[in-house]
Parts: sequence; C-alpha cells; structure tokens
Amino acid sequence: MDQTQNTELFVRLLTEHQNRLYGYVYSLLGDRSRTADVVQETNLVLWRKFAEFDPERPFLPWAFSIARFQVLAHLRDHKRDRMLLNEELVQTLAEETEKEAERLGSFQTALRLCLQQLPESHQNLIEQRYFKSQPVNTIAETLNRSSGTIKVSLLRIRRQLAECVEKRLVEGSNG
Repeated sequence: MDQTQNTELFVRLLTEHQNRLYGYVYSLLGDRSRTADVVQETNLVLWRKFAEFDPERPFLPWAFSIARFQVLAHLRDHKRDRMLLNEELVQTLAEETEKEAERLGSFQTALRLCLQQLPESHQNLIEQRYFKSQPVNTIAETLNRSSGTIKVSLLRIRRQLAECVEKRLVEGSNG
C-alpha cells in the first residue's frame, strides 16, 4: 500500500470511528476535558502506529486497545501530579509532546483545508456520511441515487482528500 492509500485509509477509518472512540474514552474517564486530551493523544498514537494495523482486521478494537493504554497512562500520570520530576526529563517530554501535537495539528489543518476545496456537493456527501454518520442507503435515497454510486463517489472523494492532505503535509515539511 503506498503512502497516499495509507493516508486515505487512516483518514477514512479515523473519521468513521472518531465518535465511538470519544465515547469509549469518555466512558472510562467521565470528564469531557480529560477525554478530549486523551482522544487527541490516542489519535496521535493511532497515526504513529498505523503501519502496524492489519487492514484485514476491524479498526475499532485496535483503536480501543490503544485508547485503553492512553487512558491508563493518563490516569497513571495524574496520580503522580504531586511528585516532582527531573527538570530535564520534563523538558524532553514537553518537547516531544509539542512535536506530536504539531504533527497532528498539521494533519488536521491540511484535512480541513482540503475539505474546503472540495465542490459543495462533495462536501455535503462527506458531511452526511462522516460528520452526521448517515448510512449510505439513506444518503442515496435522499439524493435519488443508487447506494453503489454513493459508495464510489465517497471512495473517490476520500482518495482526493488523502492525496491533497499528503501533498499539503509534504509542502509544509519542505516549506
């Protein structure tokens, strides 16, 4: 699988399952602010480890297992809030966290810009399917098109988005 296909698959899977991932983490933490932090960190880890993901297996259980470890790490870290850490270690951890947050921020920014460049009809399809979680059949009925046509359209749009995101990330790292 080339990098564009890999990016496309990641974007599709993460977008499809983001709400469930958030719900899972929230069910473990019960706090929206902490949940948002842990989900963001989980997204970073998912992206970093995506090469280890087997596309023949379901994404959600794999994502949940990573999220669980992130929740455990979050809880462990917050139990130690009162302990003093070596200043050099804190600085190193902070720098690494900032780099990872910047990478995810770059990815999110690129995706947002790429979404905005899509024709309005494509933006509407993406919104209905991934932001509103509408089934393909429902979208097809609403637009008076076949489910197959909607699936092909979504596939093409995801490929276009993946290529656009990758191009923007490469341009950003060279610029």
